[in-house]
Amino acid sequence: MRQPSKEGSFEEVIASDPLEARRVQENIEALLRSNRFEDREIFSIRLALEEALINAIKHGNQMDRAKKVTINYAVKGDRFEILIKDEGRGFDPEDVPDCMAVENLERPCGRGLLLMKHYMTEVVFHPPGNRLAMSKIRGTPAANSCVNGHHFPGK
Repeated sequence: MRQPSKEGSFEEVIASDPLEARRVQENIEALLRSNRFEDREIFSIRLALEEALINAIKHGNQMDRAKKVTINYAVKGDRFEILIKDEGRGFDPEDVPDCMAVENLERPCGRGLLLMKHYMTEVVFHPPGNRLAMSKIRGTPAANSCVNGHHFPGK
């Protein structure tokens, strides 16, 4: 395990395995703690990260351990940034049903995207939809999300 530094950029390439994703989450949490992020910010980042990694592993790479997920992340002053890329074909976030619509309230789809948008400052899906960039700026309570160039104000 790498020793977290005060600031820095890192890349990790993992197999499509939820246990590997958990290890990455722990590394990132240690980095955030060493940079004195608050517990609520760490919670927000960890939750959004878990959703993003599980989506990449499950939906992007179809749980195929031969396919990799590449994670680039950095702490830059008061900002945490992460880019997650899977080897899947991608998807259009606009095609994901609105999980808040009455007809979808009992369906599991779309909840992870909603959580990411809520807990991070910025969420950007890059076409073809197999790359996700997220950031969290200290002191920001909610998200400013971007899907295919459309910005959604935080709550």
